[in-house]
Amino acid sequence: MNMRILSALAGVAGAALSSIPAQAAITVLGGGPAQFCYRAADEALPPRDFIAYCDQALMTSLSPADRAATYINRGVLRLAMKNLDGANQDFNAALAINDKLGEAYVNRGATLIAKGQYAEGLLDLNRGLALGTSEAHLAYYDRAIASEALGNLRGAYDDYRMALTLQPNFEPASNQLKRFKIVDSPNGT
Repeated sequence: MNMRILSALAGVAGAALSSIPAQAAITVLGGGPAQFCYRAADEALPPRDFIAYCDQALMTSLSPADRAATYINRGVLRLAMKNLDGANQDFNAALAINDKLGEAYVNRGATLIAKGQYAEGLLDLNRGLALGTSEAHLAYYDRAIASEALGNLRGAYDDYRMALTLQPNFEPASNQLKRFKIVDSPNGT
């Protein structure tokens, strides 16, 4: 019986690892600067044009839930600007308010992946998925990036597929899956 082995196509394997992982924003109730901050993070608007709204919102009186959400959203914008330390600080601030926010763990995992700390990123992504996140396809995509970087091609392939199952039009996962192929083991094991 031939065993099937998963392999990533050579020469392109690092493509997913060179970009910032995907991030998930978290909804803020009401209007004002916190809402603009959320919209910028959720809609991937130019972060430099909107991060001031996040800063402004955090200087106002917000409910704990909206404060934590605003930290997450500002962290998403900082991550998009490749301010990894600032993003990490924001995700930690959100978790200090509420350590049950799946999005905070998923986004902190994305930050760790961007820093090349794949094993640590996997831990946060797993925690975020266990707690629940509104955009699980992003967590699976990021987890695939980390798994691939750590040499777990089967795990990467499965997570890219899961991301695409959850969000069928998620082009980044679709593009990554094109790099993989299943080959028969030459020795039949």
